[in-house]
Amino acid sequence: MADHGEYLQLRAAALDALVEMLRDEVGVDRCTLRLEVEGEYFPVVHESRTPGTGSLIGDRKVSLQGQPVVEAILGGAEQIIQPDCAVASDDPAFHAMLGHYGGLGAQIVTPVRNGQALLGIISLHHLGSPREWSERELALPRAGADLVRRVVAEETTT
Repeated sequence: MADHGEYLQLRAAALDALVEMLRDEVGVDRCTLRLEVEGEYFPVVHESRTPGTGSLIGDRKVSLQGQPVVEAILGGAEQIIQPDCAVASDDPAFHAMLGHYGGLGAQIVTPVRNGQALLGIISLHHLGSPREWSERELALPRAGADLVRRVVAEETTT
């Protein structure tokens, strides 16, 4: 049986592979997975990005609290689909985030939930321009969220 440290390494490798697969399959510049971390507000803990795309791991310059997308998720939204981020909100903090995240043009944001509990957030970022999303591209992060839920919820029972 694997010890706890080995289990955590396997968990991290599985989550890294999942965000990389989502980024590759959807063809976006960045895929992030934010998870609940004690003392923080859903920081990016797993990420896959194309060469030249900035990392959001460890980035605390943008607060998620009060951001329109996060508020929608907290309100129960099952997925936020923004084909054109420039017109998705008139909130100044949202527009500051778009620039800070590398010129976010379009995004899909999918919560990871276990019942009503928010465990994490998967984001797919297309930089530079608007983009329409296919049904398959919307379904993949939903399937990914279910897999993340299984991995993260399982940890609380081991």
